[in-house]
Amino acid sequence: MKKGIVATWAWRVIAVSASLIALVLALRILQSERQPDLKPWHTWAPREPEAAEIARLDWPAWLAAEDKAFADLRAHLREKLDAEDRVPANRYFEGSPLYSARFTRDWNRSYELLPAGVPVGAVVLLHGLSDSPYSLRHVAQAYVNHGYAAVGLRLPGHGTVPAGLTRASWQDWQAAVRLAVREARRLAGPGKPLHIVGYSNGGALAMQYTLDAAADSRLDMPARVVLLSPMIGLTRFARYAGVAGWPALMPRFSKAAWLDIIPEFNPFKYNSFPVNAARQSYELTQVIDEQIATAAEKGWIAKLPPVLAFQSVVDSTIAGEALVSTLFARLPENGSELVLFDVNRATPFDILMSGPAMTRLEQMLPAGPQRYRVTVIGNSAGEPRATERSQAAGAASAVTRPLDVEYPRSFFSLSHVAIPFPPDDSLYGTDPDQENFGVHLGIQSPRGERGTLIRGADTLVRASCNPFYSYMSARIEETLPH
Repeated sequence: MKKGIVATWAWRVIAVSASLIALVLALRILQSERQPDLKPWHTWAPREPEAAEIARLDWPAWLAAEDKAFADLRAHLREKLDAEDRVPANRYFEGSPLYSARFTRDWNRSYELLPAGVPVGAVVLLHGLSDSPYSLRHVAQAYVNHGYAAVGLRLPGHGTVPAGLTRASWQDWQAAVRLAVREARRLAGPGKPLHIVGYSNGGALAMQYTLDAAADSRLDMPARVVLLSPMIGLTRFARYAGVAGWPALMPRFSKAAWLDIIPEFNPFKYNSFPVNAARQSYELTQVIDEQIATAAEKGWIAKLPPVLAFQSVVDSTIAGEALVSTLFARLPENGSELVLFDVNRATPFDILMSGPAMTRLEQMLPAGPQRYRVTVIGNSAGEPRATERSQAAGAASAVTRPLDVEYPRSFFSLSHVAIPFPPDDSLYGTDPDQENFGVHLGIQSPRGERGTLIRGADTLVRASCNPFYSYMSARIEETLPH
């Protein structure tokens, strides 16, 4: 009798679970079908080397494969673009001012920047998810100005078409990072310092490589790691991102493979975002979490170099608290530092600021003395001028000093995407220089009716540059020879 009751309840649980899954999938199908139609850049991507092949390449062979991918891309899209896609706001239209091949340098491509003399060291720069090497070009130039050779890597699946991210895996990215490090060491020569700078997903890859090097002496250990908005932990949705793509297994619902299908008006970043990209990033953060735990358990953590990280306290892309609890809490006392950019407490938008945003800093700050320095850049109510509040490793209190910069009134906070871009960046800056990439996204202050723009105004409202970039750059450059 009891077995029959157990079996009945088991079938009920299965039936309820199946019904819930069917409901979730039905809602996902309904959501995805409301998105715009897929375009050629969503359905086709040039072939790129995968992890095993990348491991056998040197830098010239990598660049040759990249050349082939971009040549295939131009040939394919030239034939596939419909009349409705031949518009100025489409980066894939050859007549568009956004068409990156027409620029003096196409920053979608891997690059090397060399100093005037013999390099005193080398730096590898790793961009973020859906981004391109453009995002770290300013940091790269700062290193070059100090005598370093800079290797800007285009990660597999990036810089070409969004469909490239439907195929790329974190293992491909890992192999490409190792390739870039080998090239950086070749440029610098033996015995000279090697740095790795990672932005967003590139920050995760920078830490993964460093942890790999701690466990494997055959890998070149960097002398310093610099992280900008590092993707050490993701929001909860990323855990289940793969489920969102299940309906795409049926060709009829191919749009479900995409979390966003958006016009591609940014010459150096994808606007559309596939499910696979979120899934790969989530898997990467899980690998890093396991690596850090293993390194702590086996004592490898002591081999890690100093880590300098810059993070906005409000960040809708990543779980910022993971940077503190997962990474910094386990670092050895080796001169590492966490720099947090607080919200603007003197903004005229203060009454519209949410309670969680205003208390986010307190939630992120670790309690008591730490093995690393903690620095907060922010201001106070009624005082636009920013201050630096810094608590040294092991210290019980912080030291405060004023900075010669104000938090702009138009900024209520920084953002995940803002950290690596100075205010004079041509594409994302609020005060762009004369360089022309077809559009100045950072100066847009749109006013009008909903539904008029090709992209929701929330994207244009998000802070796209860092008013404290000069401070950040100076802090990075402190670690370099003068």
